[in-house]
Amino acid sequence: MGLFSSSKSKDKVDIKKVYKWEKKDLLGTGNFAEVYKATIIDGKDRPFKTAEDEGDNKTGKIPGKDQVAVKVIDKAKVEDMNDITREIEIMQQVTHPNIIQLYEVFEGGQKNVSLVMELVTGGELFDRIVEKGSYTEKDAAKCIYQLCDALNYLHAKKIVHRDLKPENLLYAKPDPDETIKVADFGLAREVAGGGDLMKTACGTPGYVAPEILANKGYDNTAVDMWSVGVILYILLCGFPPFYEEELPALFDSILKARYDFPSPWWDNITPSAKELVKMLLELDVTKRLTAKQVMDHKFNEEASAKNLDSTQKALRKYMANQRLRKAALGIIAQQRMQRALAQLRATTS
Repeated sequence: MGLFSSSKSKDKVDIKKVYKWEKKDLLGTGNFAEVYKATIIDGKDRPFKTAEDEGDNKTGKIPGKDQVAVKVIDKAKVEDMNDITREIEIMQQVTHPNIIQLYEVFEGGQKNVSLVMELVTGGELFDRIVEKGSYTEKDAAKCIYQLCDALNYLHAKKIVHRDLKPENLLYAKPDPDETIKVADFGLAREVAGGGDLMKTACGTPGYVAPEILANKGYDNTAVDMWSVGVILYILLCGFPPFYEEELPALFDSILKARYDFPSPWWDNITPSAKELVKMLLELDVTKRLTAKQVMDHKFNEEASAKNLDSTQKALRKYMANQRLRKAALGIIAQQRMQRALAQLRATTS
């Protein structure tokens, strides 16, 4: 079986004969890829399945859709194609209403690989919250529930995302649709088991789990649940639990779970919300809640319907600062992560 054969027809097909897009349809760019909005020209007998399918059955058309997103990856700009291969192989296993669907893959010879994906148009999570006329704990609870529904599905398949953050949580459609989609599986891995540990220090500063920073290896899906705790904390007050200007100081705070619930931002937050945050930002991975336990937590029923005006205001300010610092606080190279960790260990040893 070829590398991408599970998502292609037996006969090699030119993607331009199936999907149409132009330069003006560019949705975004990255270090090695461009994403376009594309229109389906020929949807017959396409070998993919969708979240609407049952079991492992494959459908011939994208139901109710005539537009998709096409991610064109420039192979020459990719440092290690094994990373792309791994991302594709993981996404081919996944079909869930709260995860962006990969429909099929076209390999364009030596130049590029094109991923045909579900088109989402609702924008990023925090952007939507800031733009809302009113925002409550119930809104936060709906978001976290959907996220954990997706994670419960992934974790049952022994897949760990490893880079959960607000930029990777997108709304399927504009307001009032509230369907959350988990995106970007570039750092995702399958949990090997059998004592094999993941040891790569990766992720996004501020959201990364302490066991990833501890340099001892990690072998379970709990790293994702720590990130859920960070996201929930921000959803409730508008700023992160761990925030330092320098990476070593930030990592030290995370490794010690050094955070609090400052007044006045947390004064009106329900006790069950604070309890859930504490049970997610738990250093002991055996005590940290699973995705299913979050879905069953009483916060989902007890979340307040009172407007969180101060949270929206704080979040607006936080986002403005983040955009100014995006280059420094985005995905960081492994070498930079290792340098920051080495500096931290040198000062604490």
